[in-house]
Amino acid sequence: MDLEKIGKFIAESRKAKNITQQELAEKLGVSDRSIGNWENGRNMPDLSLFKPLCKELDITLNDLMSGKKVKEKEYQEKFEENIVNTIDYSTKRITKYNQAISLILIIFGLFVSISAIMIFPSESSWGSIYSIFGIIIFMIGIVIILNTIKWYIRLLLIITIFTFSIGILLFTDYLNVKFNHEAPMFRTTTKYIGNVIYYDTIFYDVYRCNFDTDDEYWEVEKNSKKTDIDLINYCR
Repeated sequence: MDLEKIGKFIAESRKAKNITQQELAEKLGVSDRSIGNWENGRNMPDLSLFKPLCKELDITLNDLMSGKKVKEKEYQEKFEENIVNTIDYSTKRITKYNQAISLILIIFGLFVSISAIMIFPSESSWGSIYSIFGIIIFMIGIVIILNTIKWYIRLLLIITIFTFSIGILLFTDYLNVKFNHEAPMFRTTTKYIGNVIYYDTIFYDVYRCNFDTDDEYWEVEKNSKKTDIDLINYCR
């Protein structure tokens, strides 16, 4: 589809009807800038405007899509060609729109996840909630952008990317616990027993011994099933 040729034809047809861009814009309910963009070949009118535009310019849809007055003997051939071109153009516009939406969702989702980790204190459960929420938004964007590939490949990629994303969050949380001595954000249980705060996560346990004292220290180990008595004696 030759947008520049179609734009010039729209301009010529408008001038032949002695209509200004402003007047045509008012009749179609769009801005004069939109008319200018059409005539300069930057973009095409929405499909809903094709019929009213042709009516105002006294041309056929076939003329519009061909960018010229179509002769009667060429009409059927041009008609079929223009249908294919219109479908192709519409598909590309939809694809471009979906890609823009998916990119926005991906960026916004990552922003929410990273912000949640940086803003909320590790003791707050809101950090983990918003992090997962951000990952969900991120994955919606991934689903949209992968919509054109085969379903089984798409499913495999979605599962892989989601698992990898969650893995990054959990690993980042572990590093924060290990080196910054912060409570794990993605914990399942928190217990206060004696002079110990116990944080249970899916993959490891965290012990904050002698908390809020000069002798405070942190221990991280693989999951173990310690009783409350074990926890009391753990830090002694």
